[in-house]
Amino acid sequence: MERRTAGELVTRKSYHHDLLFRIASIQGEKAILHGEDIRLEADAPVADLVKVEERDLEKRRQKGKEQEEFSYRLFRQDYQLMKEKRDYQSTGGYQYTEYFQLPARVLHLDGDQTYLRKCIELYQRMGLQVHGIHLNEKEMPFQIRELVEKIQPDIIVITGHDSFSRSKGTKDDLRAYRHSKYFAETVREARKIVPNLDQLVIFAGACQSHFESLIRAGANFASSPKRINIHALDPVYIAAKIAYTPFMEKVSVWDALRNTMTGEKGMGGVETRGLLRTGLPYLPQEDDESLGSTSTEE
Repeated sequence: MERRTAGELVTRKSYHHDLLFRIASIQGEKAILHGEDIRLEADAPVADLVKVEERDLEKRRQKGKEQEEFSYRLFRQDYQLMKEKRDYQSTGGYQYTEYFQLPARVLHLDGDQTYLRKCIELYQRMGLQVHGIHLNEKEMPFQIRELVEKIQPDIIVITGHDSFSRSKGTKDDLRAYRHSKYFAETVREARKIVPNLDQLVIFAGACQSHFESLIRAGANFASSPKRINIHALDPVYIAAKIAYTPFMEKVSVWDALRNTMTGEKGMGGVETRGLLRTGLPYLPQEDDESLGSTSTEE
């Protein structure tokens, strides 16, 4: 048997090489796997794993990039339409009057450091202010209060890895999920600080997460209604839609999901007010196009 090492990109023979995984760790004859593009954590016998050859890896990555670019182009089109509408409404139809905007602050908690970097890159590309924190999913409930009080975010993304195991229970049994319990506890702790769903918007969940428990805990949006895998970047698109919608307008669930790569089978939620505020007169230090994007990672 060929030796496998942590960090290698592999597929599973028993699943017909359907998904690309990174080996997170090896425990005896079992490997812990993290999806390369999807927020799924799984385990598999080391003997079931096959290292991905460079040619196949390039094909998979190219396909993934095309999918990500397609979603980003849809978002940019949506953003441009929202911007034109804001321009007209904010200036009363006088297009030459300049104004400023107060962007939403995003706190992004991620159980996967690689995914966190990818998400921060997309936040920056979209011009959003984000504070990214890498935390083990089990630690999130104990850290969220201090982070909310320190950063005072308008949007919180609580994500990482998750999975449902039929061998541990039914789809209604929270104990059958790898990390859904911790995501739900984190949401509840955040809601103790800011109960209003329109003052603090929360997305929670990862692949195959227990959607119902996350919504009941107080999340505005969550995964995964059909217990399917979600793309690593999908939570960012949810956050961006809320952040760039004026606070006097509501965002329907379909509008929030429209630019994601997973759609309504992988994510759902409740209608929520936007968070963008516009003011006059124009402040010279503000950058109207990028909304002064900043990001940090810990």
